[in-house]
Amino acid sequence: MNRDNDRSSQSPAGAPRLRSPERRQMELRAMSLDELIGDDHVARLVWAFTARFDYAPLLDAVAAREGSAGAPQTDPRLLVALWLYATTDGVGSARALARLCEHHHAYRWICGGVSVNHHTLSDFRTGHAEWLDAELARGVAGFLQAGAITLDSVAQDGLRVRASAGASSFRREPRLQDLHKLAQERVQQLKQQVQDDPAAQSARRRAATERAAAERLARVEAALAGLPEAQARKKRNNGDPARARVSTTDPQARVMKMPDGGFRPAYNVQLTAETGLRLVVAVDVTISGADQDALEPMQQRVASAYTQTPGHWLADGGYVSREGIDHMAACEIPFLAPIAPCMRQDKDNAAATAWRARMDSAAGKELFKLRGQTIEWVNAGFRRRGLYSVNVRGIAKVRAVALWHALANNIACMIHNPSLRHAAPA
Repeated sequence: MNRDNDRSSQSPAGAPRLRSPERRQMELRAMSLDELIGDDHVARLVWAFTARFDYAPLLDAVAAREGSAGAPQTDPRLLVALWLYATTDGVGSARALARLCEHHHAYRWICGGVSVNHHTLSDFRTGHAEWLDAELARGVAGFLQAGAITLDSVAQDGLRVRASAGASSFRREPRLQDLHKLAQERVQQLKQQVQDDPAAQSARRRAATERAAAERLARVEAALAGLPEAQARKKRNNGDPARARVSTTDPQARVMKMPDGGFRPAYNVQLTAETGLRLVVAVDVTISGADQDALEPMQQRVASAYTQTPGHWLADGGYVSREGIDHMAACEIPFLAPIAPCMRQDKDNAAATAWRARMDSAAGKELFKLRGQTIEWVNAGFRRRGLYSVNVRGIAKVRAVALWHALANNIACMIHNPSLRHAAPA
């Protein structure tokens, strides 16, 4: 017998019974926001970590007070936790974060029923760099006091981050002068239009147009103000100062050589981490593509933040200079970095001679291995969390973004090292 014909004759005539989705049916669920995430969720760890911060400077700036008029402001503790968790999650856009706060369980749990908008999130992210820096140092100092980490050795490296400016926005002085004149004329033209016919545009549209013209003028004036520094840097590098260029979009950004070998507008984010558990201990941002200029300022930043002096300072060959070696010797910090071929040995002083001997010794070579194990791991974490480019402008705002990433790095270290959770400062 033909089996196919047999199955065909036995098949039912009715339609198949299926379980299909019905999305219009109503459901009633009794649950709290606290049940949205598990007990071991990273969002809970972030909230516990941020609860140890000193919020007094942020709370003192809140204008809404009990007994006086004014709408209540969003709790800064909530905003800090949101941005720290978003940074660990690779979210760097205020608009994207605002959308997540409406739909994503972890972000809804952090919000706890408080609504936030992207304007509040954006302003908060870049408006408190000094407070973030103080909390980063306070956290590391607490770990030092608890004995969880030491500063027996620290490693420094630079991370070039693409700026929020196009290459075509860089102009030389003659063109900047022309743009400045045009921007001034545009502002005056708008003022004259209001005097001639105040009813020609709605008040809202007129205000937006005037604000855009004023911002354009301010950016060009900032570019002109930054031109002398760019010309001086060009001259130091044996270039023609007349060919120095500054961006009209982000006047503080500078064209740098990127890791892929190309040249783009960027900032140089400087990081220093202790080699034990890879906690970031200090962050700085420069507008120089060369790392040599960042060694001394970073050492001074670490010295001002902590009472303990690093036992050794590890860096790559880009930080090697006679000035830097002398500075570290004066601070009594043993400096370890690859011996540069351009450093002529016949011109060595006592500090350079000691540096060469340190790098030639077996102990020095073994210690220097910690540099790559530490700072390259930290850099990779920053990249993994999305710090390839920034969507903010100006060195102060870029530094604030870098500090969020530094705190996120230290949270990642706490996740990998549970003993740090109990040693965190209260």
